[in-house]
Amino acid sequence: MINTGILNPHLLALLARVRHTNTLVIADRGFPFWPQIETVELSLVDDVPTVLQVLAAIRPNFNIGKAWMAQEFIQANSKATRARFVAALKGAEVAFEPHVEFKKRVPHAIGLIRTGDTTQYGNVILESA
Repeated sequence: MINTGILNPHLLALLARVRHTNTLVIADRGFPFWPQIETVELSLVDDVPTVLQVLAAIRPNFNIGKAWMAQEFIQANSKATRARFVAALKGAEVAFEPHVEFKKRVPHAIGLIRTGDTTQYGNVILESA
């Protein structure tokens, strides 16, 4: 029995399949469903869990080389919110692109983790290092 770390078996199985240069999406509650990729549904209620909470949980065992976010995130969120995301992605190269372009990357991901996050454009695509 697992006593520490990520306890969700579906999430553990998804993470175990991510290899070098594969991508993984961590998305907010309003992110569209993508039938062609595996989705792990973690949303419970508004902001439980958040994208940043999921990121913090997977980060100890997930080497991030690069991350993508929507440019719209910058305009839609406060300086404090932006700073929390920057801190959570510390050490990774972060690229901002139009949300339309961001969504074109999603079908190529190994999987998508959907959270209860309500942060506008608070979605992240992570590339494993």
